[in-house]
Amino acid sequence: MTLTSRLFALARPAIFALDPETGHRLAINSLKKMPFASISSGDSGSNSLAVRVAGLDFPNPVGVAAGFDKDAEVPDALLRLGFGFTEAGSITPRPQAGNPKPRLFRLAEDRAVINRMGFNNAGAQKALKRFAARSGRPGVVGINIGANKDSEDRTADYAEMARLMAPYASYLAVNVSSPNTPGLRALQDEAALAGLIDAVIEARGQAETETVPPIFLKVAPDLEYDDIDAIARIAIDKKLGALIVSNTTISRPDLRSRHANETGGLSGEPLRAMALERVRDFRKATGGEMPLVGVGGIATAEHAWQRIRAGASLVQLYSAMVYEGPGLGSQIVSGLERLMKRDGFSSIAEAVGSE
Repeated sequence: MTLTSRLFALARPAIFALDPETGHRLAINSLKKMPFASISSGDSGSNSLAVRVAGLDFPNPVGVAAGFDKDAEVPDALLRLGFGFTEAGSITPRPQAGNPKPRLFRLAEDRAVINRMGFNNAGAQKALKRFAARSGRPGVVGINIGANKDSEDRTADYAEMARLMAPYASYLAVNVSSPNTPGLRALQDEAALAGLIDAVIEARGQAETETVPPIFLKVAPDLEYDDIDAIARIAIDKKLGALIVSNTTISRPDLRSRHANETGGLSGEPLRAMALERVRDFRKATGGEMPLVGVGGIATAEHAWQRIRAGASLVQLYSAMVYEGPGLGSQIVSGLERLMKRDGFSSIAEAVGSE
């Protein structure tokens, strides 16, 4: 157990006494205030864990999912904790408050979270100032872009965000799969999605940047097989960098928590089996041609390893850190190294899709 994890274990009762959103704010503020020495000891893994995806070099395949650092306040702190990459956002063109509180719920009995945040963020201009301030620093930092809830043209919002953020993004993550903005998931329909991706690609080309960031598309787990095939075709035709599989689910498997019937997206352990199956589905639908990022219910090195063996080149965490703290990333990185050696693989790339 890392020092960060031990400190979190001591602080967890006090954090859990707070409402979840206040607890999350405390976590962000703590990362912002940590001295460099205390967050520079994260183990990013050996060279055998390095993986190249969409032209980007990741020191290890374990990242932080969007939603944790919505306003790009602590990307470098997260990287120094040992994560191979982090994804800021979702960020929208204009600031928005999000949905009414309470909108974030811990389902401790289920090791899960339900959220209906609604793309709450401080908007593009504040994020741009932060990205400009860290310009030139190392590390893979993706930027997850979204549309404002009251926008009359959501495709135009995504295009604007692509143009603004391309100079600062290692990759652009197009989030059309949040269940908490009414009508957003309709953009996953084949015709709408193709038009949206075309608009984002065109806007990215208009950005003033020498390095063109790849585009990752984040999809929902609640998809029919025809939807999966259609999205896979679009991703390959449009030469996307990767598919992020998956966002939260609107389904409700058997849950024990008193918050089980709250509306919003469910994440954490109850999502794990579904998210794993979606990785397998997209691996099959793309014929292994499209890199996949596995997200949903990953809380241990075994979970991450299973997702990699199923076809994910990268994995992301979020909900598990609610229960285990931000030191979980480096624990999983160390565990992956052991599992890779145990199963006779010399690199992560060799293990991808090997099940």
